[in-house]
Amino acid sequence: MKVFLTGATGYIGSAVADTLQTAGHTVIGLVRSQDGVRRLKDRGIDAHIGDLKSAESLIEAARQADGVIHTASTNNFDAPEADITALEAILTALEGTGKPLIYTSGTWVMGNTGENIANEESRIDPTPLVAWRPAVEQQVLQAAERGVRTVVIRPALVYGRGGGVLANIVHSARENGIVRFIGTGANYWTLVHVEDLAKLYVQALEKAPAKTLWIAASGSPVQVSEIAQAVSEAVGISGQTQAWPLEQARQLMGPFADALVLDQKISGTKATQLLDWKPQSPSVLNELKHGSYVNVAQATA
Repeated sequence: MKVFLTGATGYIGSAVADTLQTAGHTVIGLVRSQDGVRRLKDRGIDAHIGDLKSAESLIEAARQADGVIHTASTNNFDAPEADITALEAILTALEGTGKPLIYTSGTWVMGNTGENIANEESRIDPTPLVAWRPAVEQQVLQAAERGVRTVVIRPALVYGRGGGVLANIVHSARENGIVRFIGTGANYWTLVHVEDLAKLYVQALEKAPAKTLWIAASGSPVQVSEIAQAVSEAVGISGQTQAWPLEQARQLMGPFADALVLDQKISGTKATQLLDWKPQSPSVLNELKHGSYVNVAQATA
């Protein structure tokens, strides 16, 4: 397929682009500048210059593609109107074609999941940072009635390739000599390696039926205090961890703090069973202790 990929130079999008190419697909990546064009060209990827804030710039590329994978976001969580308008432009471009559109949401829309392992059928209780996303998920899924093969993927907390939230924690630990975690550290995070996540996007592109929702989560949930300990070892300050009261974290981080303190135990079994998704990457603890985050820690030393 010829796939129009938004966010092609981003953390998730870069991994998706690589995996699409490995699977034999052609990628046209959305970029905002000539610098982005050069970055994609160096990786053998065609570029389309546009912006989520300019819906018209998305329509032509979406129409000319055989499918769209939407990983980009303005990250303006207080005012998501541009994200919503961009998505509607893509849906309009694909209307009546039967072509696939894969939309990226996230498991933070599920809120605290409690002791039971949550899945696609579980209730949602979005943390304030992403309170707008459930309505957008439904907008995407309902667009199947407009002749688009719409799919929603909810990634768990993404790690790997030395990036994501964990990279920020590693950098902070190196700079401050201590690993801070919000709350007591007794909460659990469910995670997914970015390269495994990218494989799920390709599986969904090729196989997922219209109007379907998939959770991208692999391995067992990991307690945040255990992740903090692994980070401390990666940066050479073993055991130097510190609880950070939520109210204090909110003063600096706003609603992002509430997202990081969520207690989430979530399963990606549906995708492994029905899409033949096979996560194979190292666990988050192995990645922290022996993988890409060791390099990040050394680079910031």
